[in-house]
Amino acid sequence: MDPTRILPDLQCSLLCEDIRQEANGNFILVGVINAIVVPGLPVTAGRVLFFNRWTAGFGRFRETLRLVAPDQATVLGKREVLFELSHPNGHAINIAMLQNVTFQIPGTYFVEVLVDDVMKIRYPVNVVVLPPQGQPPSGQAQAAPGSPPPGES
Repeated sequence: MDPTRILPDLQCSLLCEDIRQEANGNFILVGVINAIVVPGLPVTAGRVLFFNRWTAGFGRFRETLRLVAPDQATVLGKREVLFELSHPNGHAINIAMLQNVTFQIPGTYFVEVLVDDVMKIRYPVNVVVLPPQGQPPSGQAQAAPGSPPPGES
């Protein structure tokens, strides 16, 4: 083990619609995304942003971010960036942008964040098709007009 190098901890990884930086250096995260809800598929996102903050490390590192399709084999986007932590009490913020990402099917996609090929986090992002107003989500029965909803008598 190299005593001059400490692998950092990933403090957070957030999927956002936009990220801005104030004059004082602080970041503003706009539209932190819990799920991607769309009227239909396929759909192409012009850009998808990821805010990753690293801490408690020392040395130079390579961050890899991947967006993986529900089949868990197809990589929709990948970004790599080199960064450095000069003190274990410091932090580094990396912003990754994937452009023109096409979501073909509904389901659970995954964001993977690695540092020097070590997986630090893998989290789900659900892509959901919102049915047109007045229609139930697919797979749910619709009650006949004038009758109580299913399950009610």
